[in-house]
Amino acid sequence: MNDLCDKPIVGLNIPAAVGMTLAEVCTPALIVDLDAFESNVATLRSRLQSAGVRLRAHSKTHKSVDIARYQIEQGGACGICCQKVAEAEVMVAGGIGDVLVSNQVTDPGKIDRLARLALKARLLVCVDDPANVEALAAAAGRHGATLECLVEIDCGARRCGVEPGAAAVAIADKIAASGGLEFAGLQAYQGAAQHIRSFDERRTALDSAIRQTRDTIDQLAGAGLSCDIVAGAGTGSYYFEAGSGIYNEMQCGSYIFMDADYQRVLDQNGAGISEFSNSLFVWTSIMSKTRELEAVCDAGLKVLSADSGLPVVYGRDDIEYTSISDEHGVLADPHNRLRLNDKLKLIPGHCDPTCNLHDWYVGIRNDRVECLWPVSARGMAF
Repeated sequence: MNDLCDKPIVGLNIPAAVGMTLAEVCTPALIVDLDAFESNVATLRSRLQSAGVRLRAHSKTHKSVDIARYQIEQGGACGICCQKVAEAEVMVAGGIGDVLVSNQVTDPGKIDRLARLALKARLLVCVDDPANVEALAAAAGRHGATLECLVEIDCGARRCGVEPGAAAVAIADKIAASGGLEFAGLQAYQGAAQHIRSFDERRTALDSAIRQTRDTIDQLAGAGLSCDIVAGAGTGSYYFEAGSGIYNEMQCGSYIFMDADYQRVLDQNGAGISEFSNSLFVWTSIMSKTRELEAVCDAGLKVLSADSGLPVVYGRDDIEYTSISDEHGVLADPHNRLRLNDKLKLIPGHCDPTCNLHDWYVGIRNDRVECLWPVSARGMAF
């Protein structure tokens, strides 16, 4: 990994320097256990290769050009997903050459930027509305670009996506007939299923999504349209889609880091997801100890997302993170073991929005800082 890490660091608000010990890293900071991270990447690569499907890694998890490059170069990813045009612009500027905006782009200014970006890299985008097809085709024509389009179907998540079947075929047919556009396949992501705790209930939800996707592919074939890409899946469900014989492109993201909420998702044996390890932590210090059975750390809402629950203290079953405010976290310390400046690793409840709160990843191996990665697309929400 040194080829990705040995880069000059320029800028402010950097919590560490290469060669520091972990204890010397400023808190609060976002740290990555490089051994666990690399193992997670290798594990998914092996499993998807065995299943004969591609990985298009989702960069909304990390928003980092360095990590995206590693996922392609070492993780076998064919490209990446982004959620926003601005994220895609950052990734393409960083040398990523195959990007799917796995979302709808409908604003005229954003569509224009997307078409211009397609002159620099392979660009794909999701569509669920016929009027959007017309706007994308017009922009592609103005710039002499080609945009590849996936028709997004709602296969259970009740978010974006047209109804499976005939409605999807009508949009695909319109894309195929539009200059500057290519119909590339289907986006069939059942995002609501990713965090269903029960393995059997999660499988039921995915079985339904797979049936709807298969039916739509059959109807497309009947209309003379083939799907080069059938995309979806995430860390909590990829084994269902990969084994379906229908999907061929997985969009996993959180597998590289894991978080506290994903580890509450159960496998077929009733245990938490075990093939991936925690590699992402918020490094925090105890900053106040005025009460015997409690302590206060310096990691609150400005460095941790709490939408999926409070963080978990890594490797300590004697301490619990119990409440959160802007700049502080309160920890239950029933044995009165914590002292000022003690440091802890916190597993975020939800890794994606937590990463978007930081400027840097601090890569740690053997308790030393090996590399620093900028969160390149932090705040790129448009």
